[in-house]
Amino acid sequence: MKKDIHPNYVDCAVSCACGNTFTTRSMKETLRVDICGSCHPFYTGSEKVVDAAGRIEKFNKRYNLDK
Repeated sequence: MKKDIHPNYVDCAVSCACGNTFTTRSMKETLRVDICGSCHPFYTGSEKVVDAAGRIEKFNKRYNLDK
């Protein structure tokens, strides 16, 4: 590795709007995020699928996917 071209990584305290905090490594010492893995709908299982014009049913019917 070449010298003096790589960034200086430090321990970073990340805080989310939901109140969750965790530590990682970054070029900044602190980060504030709006959404994290603890409150993101995809990861918490509260994600809702919005079906426009029956596209999901149409897809399932076309490929014989019964749920």
